[in-house]
Amino acid sequence: MTTTTTPTRAAEGRAPARAGSWPTEIRALLVATFLVRALGYSYPFLPYHLDELQLSTATIGKTLMVFGAGWLAGSVLWGWLADRIGRRTTLATAMGLAAVVLPLLAQASTLSTLTTAAFVAGIVYDAPRPVVTAAIADRYRDDASRASINAARNFAVNTAAAAAGASGGLLADRIGIPALLWANAAACAACAVIAFTLVSPNSATPPAARAPQRDALRDRRLWLLLLTSLAALTACAAMFSSLPLLMARAGLSAADYGWAQTANAAAVLLLSPYLNRWMSRRAGRDRPMTGMLALSALILGTSMASAAYATSIPGFSLAAALAVPGEIIAFIAAGDILARISPPGSHGLYAGIWGTTLAGAVVLAPTLASWSLEHGGPPLNAAATLTAGVLGAALCWPLAASVRRMQAPATPAP
Repeated sequence: MTTTTTPTRAAEGRAPARAGSWPTEIRALLVATFLVRALGYSYPFLPYHLDELQLSTATIGKTLMVFGAGWLAGSVLWGWLADRIGRRTTLATAMGLAAVVLPLLAQASTLSTLTTAAFVAGIVYDAPRPVVTAAIADRYRDDASRASINAARNFAVNTAAAAAGASGGLLADRIGIPALLWANAAACAACAVIAFTLVSPNSATPPAARAPQRDALRDRRLWLLLLTSLAALTACAAMFSSLPLLMARAGLSAADYGWAQTANAAAVLLLSPYLNRWMSRRAGRDRPMTGMLALSALILGTSMASAAYATSIPGFSLAAALAVPGEIIAFIAAGDILARISPPGSHGLYAGIWGTTLAGAVVLAPTLASWSLEHGGPPLNAAATLTAGVLGAALCWPLAASVRRMQAPATPAP
């Protein structure tokens, strides 16, 4: 494996770039990220759409797995393309494709068309993430500024996702889920326009400046980060898998689940400004945030495990709110580590590969939730969720050692 060093770093304690000084391109990408997620109804409401088509439970499950497979493939594809055809072209292409395929998903009437549309929709669903991650890494070399912008991006994603859940729930009965998918397509079209008009054109990274793809597959640091993130995000995804199942077992309705989501969104709005500033200051240090990633995994594991012992709306809502610090810290810390280990010219590829952990978590979490609840009930579910968090934290130890070893300066020859 080719050993690389981190890019030139800011001096210890350097203040991160303030929002007022961010270039138009970065602001445009953050606005586009918020827009696509705020109207991103395709993933959270796809199960309801499939149910309205009177498909069997098995068919719905297979279609959702196809969507997840597309998501996983798309994460790598768009990150790879971002390094080869440029950030603007990749983002505009992905969002243009989304604007076409989501109406097809809304109007599909045959199983083959529905399955194909679901797979392509999964491919484009999270396309902005690796592209925006790479664009931020290109623009900012100092860790504090990069972490500050990534924190703002994560805040936009979290608040937008909460808005999508709330607005989609209110509008689904009034205008229908197909109309929500059309709205999602319109948001993607708007994102493509933003990319073309406000994001500066950039050419592909020259082949000589890119690390070989095989180096990424052999990078032990990247694999450890993937495993750590997958474990932590699996515990995080319990918010959308085991939590509704646990609430249903307690005799609570989908509307009651909405209150737990509201508590989660409120905690995001309350805690994000403080945690973002704190994490941005820590990013200016020489040490990668492996310790913070371990902390986030433990917070996610314990908070979502506690939901197994809740019996009322306040109890479930408290568990959902307690998970928020772990969620915020996890994405910022993982982004910091990813930027440090990504070779110059391969930020998109590394970001795309890391994005597969999100797709993996949304597939693994419901599988883990259904298995644990079926075979041992809430106690086994709590143990399984906690184990995921503890495993993510434990993997941070070899990850930290590996990152430090790769970053250590070579000893000069005598």
